[in-house]
Amino acid sequence: MPELPEVETVVRGLRPRLEGQRLRRVLQRRPDLRFPLPPDFAARLQGRRVRRVGRRAKYILIHLDDGQVLLCHLGMSGRMVVSPAPGAAFEPHDHVILETEAGDQIRFNDARRFGLMDLVDEADLPAHRLLAGLGPEPLGNAFNGPELARRLAGKRTPIKAALLDQRVVAGLGNIYVCESLYFAGLSPRRQAYTVQGGRAERLAGAVRSVLLRAIEAGGSSLRDYVQADGELGYFQHEWAVYDREGLACPACTCGAAAKGADAGQNGARCGVRRLVQSGRSTFYCAVRQR
Repeated sequence: MPELPEVETVVRGLRPRLEGQRLRRVLQRRPDLRFPLPPDFAARLQGRRVRRVGRRAKYILIHLDDGQVLLCHLGMSGRMVVSPAPGAAFEPHDHVILETEAGDQIRFNDARRFGLMDLVDEADLPAHRLLAGLGPEPLGNAFNGPELARRLAGKRTPIKAALLDQRVVAGLGNIYVCESLYFAGLSPRRQAYTVQGGRAERLAGAVRSVLLRAIEAGGSSLRDYVQADGELGYFQHEWAVYDREGLACPACTCGAAAKGADAGQNGARCGVRRLVQSGRSTFYCAVRQR
């Protein structure tokens, strides 16, 4: 599922194509995605001018001139891409098409249909069932070491699970939690309530740094994710630990033996390890992360 960097990259790609533009035509090619689309969905969008394109957590927010907000979530396989040839035939999974007065087509393509779209009055946005209760934006001013420590205090769950809780911090997913814990030097097994003081400062800084680097690289492309222009993201080439089981991590000598002739003997205790937490793979360095 696209995480915060992937969604932010899509938002940044959509802004120059949508902001200030009127939606000349909106085509709805099916009645539902993960949930039914709102009544009169296309008619309520058509003719509206886009004021602003933003993001909250993993949600894309397209603010319109009549006070409505088009809320979009990419789900597992969703894409919002600017069609390079607006006259090209639609693909089978192009479910919603936004066409601007400048002639651009933004196509919401979702093969697995786990994505969603909703129309919300702007005033009601904070209370929307998908947004209410979300934690702070990790790239915003409200997210820092003391705030993270406050939200982790008393949580007797592994720090990995706590960071995936969208009420603690918004927008993080499995990839970027693994990477952030690595750069903060914290074990994914560590109890969340023990991440206070300097540990919380390190972790908040690592989260911000990892996310910014991922956005700069256009996010991580695994299976379906592409940027708004159809290009792949490249941050997967910079992963320190995620999906690197058995390899040396980049900042210590834990995996040095794995490069030598005795790799077979020492491979079990050297290099990046994998464990399963709450049904999801966690990748970490047992030497660097405590």
